[in-house]
Amino acid sequence: MADKSRVQEVKSLVARLEQQGRTEHLSHREVMRPWGSYDPIGQGHRFQVKLIKVNPGESLSLQMHHYRAEHWIVVSGTALVERDGKEQLVSENESVYIQIGQRHRLTNPGCLPLQLIEVQSGCYLGEDDIVRYSDNYNRVAEASG
Repeated sequence: MADKSRVQEVKSLVARLEQQGRTEHLSHREVMRPWGSYDPIGQGHRFQVKLIKVNPGESLSLQMHHYRAEHWIVVSGTALVERDGKEQLVSENESVYIQIGQRHRLTNPGCLPLQLIEVQSGCYLGEDDIVRYSDNYNRVAEASG
C-alpha cells in the first residue's frame, strides 16, 4: 500500500514506463485463464518463453498451431500430455516437444498445481495462432488463449 503523499511518484513512474515503450502500466503481466495462468517471461526473434500454471484437475483445449512449435519442461507437478491422440505422463524435470501442426492438450491430473516452462519457436507467435478442436470452457469458436 502506498502513502497518499507519494502519489505523484507513481504518476512519474507510469510516465517513465510509457516513455520506454513498456506495457506494465496497461495490464498485469500474468494472464489469467479458466484453467490457471501464464506469465510471459522472455521473448526474442522467433521465440517466446512462458511460465504456465495449470490448476489441479484442469485442462487446456485440444488445439493446434500453424506457425509455432512448443517445448514443455515440467518444473513441478505432473502433466498429462496428449499429442495426436496418444497420452503421456510427464513428471518434474522431464520435457515433451509439440511439433507445428500437431494436435495437443495439456492436463493436470494431480492434486497439486502444475508448473511448466513453455518455449515457443516459429515464424509467428501470436495468441491468435490457436485452432481449438475441443475445450472444457466453451472457447472452441475463439482463436486465442
